[in-house]
Amino acid sequence: MSELLTKSRARNVFYGGSIFFVVVFVALTADSHRHITRTATSGMELSDAVRHGKHVWERHSCINCHTLHGEGAYFAPEVGNVMTRWGVLDEPEMAYEMLDAWMQAQPSGIEGRRQMPHFEITEEEMRALSEFLRWADQTDTQNWPPNDAG
Repeated sequence: MSELLTKSRARNVFYGGSIFFVVVFVALTADSHRHITRTATSGMELSDAVRHGKHVWERHSCINCHTLHGEGAYFAPEVGNVMTRWGVLDEPEMAYEMLDAWMQAQPSGIEGRRQMPHFEITEEEMRALSEFLRWADQTDTQNWPPNDAG
């Protein structure tokens, strides 16, 4: 048995195995990077309005109740595809009007339902928030959420 695996052979197995798995790791990392940059990007450029909308989203802590592509709280609906659900993804003005009307109607006062608080958001902030949600809706999420309702 001692002649079968000498010190030299054990060292060669160790180095050979290490090199093999480092090569496999580098190849998988390169493939993952290629896949992500090719498929998981937004179809819309990151404009100043989108950036401003992201700041509005963060300042009002929307993620404390809503999810965005599965990240956040599960108290309120997923908003990563809200513009598609409302049918206004390709119409920026309609997207703004829908979001503004929804936000102005809150809280709805319907007994027994979760209530969204009323936020004092300016028209500029509302337009920016609608652009951010339109941008998020165009991100390739690889079929997330699994259904239209989020």
